[in-house]
Amino acid sequence: MNPRGTRVRRARRAPRSVWLAAGAVVLAGTGVTAVAVTGGSEGTGADDNSRPAKAHTLALDGKDAKQRELPRTETQLFSLVGVSWKDSADVFEGTAQIRTRSADDGTWTDWRDLDFDIRAPESQEGDDSGVRGASEPLWVGPSDAVEARVVAGGKETAVPQALRLDMIDPGETDTGKGQGKGSGTDKSSARPKKTDTAAPSPSATDPGTAPSTAPEPTGASSEPAQAPATDQPASPTAPAPSGEPTEEPQEPTAEPSALAPSQEPTAEPSAPTEDPTASTPPATEEPTEEPQEPTAEPSAPAPGQEPTAEPSAAPTGEPTTQPSAQPDPAESTGPTGPTAPAAPAIVSRADWGADESLVADPPSYLDKVDAVFVHHTAGTNSYDCAESPAIIRAILTYHVKTNGWNDIGYNFFVDKCGTVFEGRAGGVDKPVRGAHTYGFNGYSSGVSLLGDYENGGTPTPAAKQAIADVSAWKLGLHGVDPEAKVTLTAAGDTGVYKTGEKATLNTVSGHRDGFATLCPGATLYSALPEIRRTAGASVYAH
Repeated sequence: MNPRGTRVRRARRAPRSVWLAAGAVVLAGTGVTAVAVTGGSEGTGADDNSRPAKAHTLALDGKDAKQRELPRTETQLFSLVGVSWKDSADVFEGTAQIRTRSADDGTWTDWRDLDFDIRAPESQEGDDSGVRGASEPLWVGPSDAVEARVVAGGKETAVPQALRLDMIDPGETDTGKGQGKGSGTDKSSARPKKTDTAAPSPSATDPGTAPSTAPEPTGASSEPAQAPATDQPASPTAPAPSGEPTEEPQEPTAEPSALAPSQEPTAEPSAPTEDPTASTPPATEEPTEEPQEPTAEPSAPAPGQEPTAEPSAAPTGEPTTQPSAQPDPAESTGPTGPTAPAAPAIVSRADWGADESLVADPPSYLDKVDAVFVHHTAGTNSYDCAESPAIIRAILTYHVKTNGWNDIGYNFFVDKCGTVFEGRAGGVDKPVRGAHTYGFNGYSSGVSLLGDYENGGTPTPAAKQAIADVSAWKLGLHGVDPEAKVTLTAAGDTGVYKTGEKATLNTVSGHRDGFATLCPGATLYSALPEIRRTAGASVYAH
């Protein structure tokens, strides 16, 4: 639970843009008003099979000032839900629980708690007039009805003003990449064919296709460790992230991350002589020291992508010379710094289907990334990894349209299959200022693991390795040791530190180390010492 705390409210600037288009619809038999909120443009820019994410709300009105209840109510299609209120400075203490009805089979879930660990950024972004207080969002999968109850607790005598339920439909995109490296089409939110978000959709329209196109990455910790996203040296049979085994050596430059390891050998058949260096130009820095063996050892050329020692034996050996999953990180307008010889595979915003029309203002940058804070999304652990892009699209929409922030809060996401996703825009290799750890956003980068690791979830080996690798790489860009400590000054009252107080933290810390919260959950927090050691030994560490 967040500390109530108070903070000086600076004069709020005018809203960046008018991006809400609201249509009021009275839900049959409930008297509750639903507001459909849509983005101002097509968003993803994908083909006709795609549709942008959408949001709509239900006002939680009532005569009892201390509590609110919403009876079972049919709604427009949604897959992520949370509650929000008018003033972000009004830190809510109490409980909020929701139940949802599956759009597939009509079954109702048990009551689930919403967490209240979000604080608006301690910057001008957090003082924007459109910023609202909110719970953490909860991924529930395609749903078409909801029930809610909110009760003020602790010192609270009333629920916050303008309390509402926020529901997000992540839309569909043919570019969303999940399930390890993200091959195939993201259909996780496509099955309930309800594209009319202007009015509530009754359960009678319930379709029955599955939310995920690839069930193989279930929750088992041992399975995801074998997925491509674990950055294990790719086997000769592992396809490129796009699902194309590719027959031409030039293709890897068009596909991010894991393409290089499995495709380098395809460049060799035309020249199986003792001078294969001509076929390893993608390495750009140095050809491998042992070029004679690529045809016999398909994964051997992978280390050649890296100017460091042979990382092919490391579980995270994604040998790309750039954060190649990004569109053009090198062209970011932010400040530049030392560049790493290689980056872990990172799925770009374009590849997970970010709606860039939501982002009104350019990113802001730090002088240096001194630390990485590890988070969890506090959502479900039962998602399939093919759903990861949809989950992230929904969180982006929630952070912008519900919280009122300029962009998604976290700098990176990791799923249980070990896939790393770009979060806030601005360049993965740049010190982009995020909105993830109140009081310390001005010094750090935030990495959030999809799932709930406080209530029984356990991070997979693949996820821990991916967090370690991206943390090592990000800190390494700024000459920071992932196994060291750093002293930072709190820029706000976090419930752990007072404004201006010095905090000595690990350079890879948990959210709870800087802010009064349970995040990143007990099991993920207890894994941080291992993650720090793994980061120190990572091929991406400097």
